[in-house]
Amino acid sequence: MRAQVLIVEARENLGTLWQSFLERQGFDVALAGNQPDAIDKLQFDRWDVLVIDLMLPDASVLAISDFASYKNPDISIIAVSTNSFFSDGSIFDLWPNVRGFMNQPIEPDDLAAVVDHFARSTNRARAVHSS
Repeated sequence: MRAQVLIVEARENLGTLWQSFLERQGFDVALAGNQPDAIDKLQFDRWDVLVIDLMLPDASVLAISDFASYKNPDISIIAVSTNSFFSDGSIFDLWPNVRGFMNQPIEPDDLAAVVDHFARSTNRARAVHSS
């Protein structure tokens, strides 16, 4: 089964670039450009990885991440940002399912490697829980 990845990114051109690249790497990817769209996708589908821009305008990234963890307890969240505020690692203390933090700009190959790593760990965790 291919890993399910949800990208939450308001800049459509960047989100589409990441989506296209990850799809070419074999992932099933959806793109949400705002909080209502992200919540809708999280409510009705199962996701392995959530890639979310911490600087999403007019949105509560924490609310999106909490809802993602509620609906998909094993989801791996990768936080991305142009801001270095969380570069000290404090984000991992605040949000339990955040597995990675990446400063933008991000090379698509780097994003794909991180997504692949955490998609595998999410699938391993689900296998353990279902045994």
